[in-house]
Amino acid sequence: MAAAEFRQLGDYLGSQILGQGALIEGLLIALLCEGHVLIEGAPGLAKTRAVKALAGAVEGRFARIQFTPDLLPADLTGSEVFHPQDASLVFQPGPLFNHLVLADEINRAPAKVQSALLEAMAEHQITVGKKSWRLPPLFMVAATQNPIEQEGTYPLPEAQLDRFLLKLLVEYPSPAMELAILQLNARGEQLTPPPVTLSQADLLAARSAVQAVQMQGRLEHYLVQLVCATRPDSGLCPELAPLIAVGASPRASIGLARAARAKAWLAGRDFVLPEDIQQLAPAILRHRLIPSYQALADNLDNDILIARLLDAIPCP
Repeated sequence: MAAAEFRQLGDYLGSQILGQGALIEGLLIALLCEGHVLIEGAPGLAKTRAVKALAGAVEGRFARIQFTPDLLPADLTGSEVFHPQDASLVFQPGPLFNHLVLADEINRAPAKVQSALLEAMAEHQITVGKKSWRLPPLFMVAATQNPIEQEGTYPLPEAQLDRFLLKLLVEYPSPAMELAILQLNARGEQLTPPPVTLSQADLLAARSAVQAVQMQGRLEHYLVQLVCATRPDSGLCPELAPLIAVGASPRASIGLARAARAKAWLAGRDFVLPEDIQQLAPAILRHRLIPSYQALADNLDNDILIARLLDAIPCP
């Protein structure tokens, strides 16, 4: 599928989810990069609606899982069901065997459920008992979480956070945009059918086209410098060293390079610009950094640290 048709899909999503351009672009980039996305924002900001709209425009099966503290791993993976007719055990697949999975309020589930989801995200397979099943090539987890609620929640482990390609923050819309949302709601809240449906073959072809986007050596060096500078012992950014306890892993470099290529491809270019890397750095890095006690005491969140990082590392 041509990038122009993919952008048409983005325009459709923009007409259904108003005022959330960064969220829509992030979902498309994750889809192109075979990545998973974590969406964080207050209730009522169309996080779930955005994922459902994307699922309606992609050929494949969609499943929504509402995460709760009493959820069990088998509720995600499926389980073996006993058939008394022939005294046999037959495996009944769970919702993770779909192509696009919405994990709503992911931080409400306990550790055992998170471990089952982590295997699917990291290995593209599901293990039940002694047998493992491969997931389809098109498999994407879009998870949402509410940052303002703490009761009945379980913070995601760092290993699982690192498996998300992007962490997107959803902000409140402007008053003008909220008026447009109100008018859209008055006309009917249901999602309209998409003008184009992505077949799996088209999507796989688009992923191949994204991998062919060129990135100059100096930009690769710049990208690696950015990621390595988050590590306190790298010596690349001494002013940030006391503020970051744990930096990003090489998976961040790989993810940032792939996402930058996808962003360039969506813009109709076959080459990456420095702006592609800089604009995606917060979404790639914000969930991979652990701030130090000094940063927490100074009320410096990860986005502020990343902004300082971008200012400190010279752009080619």
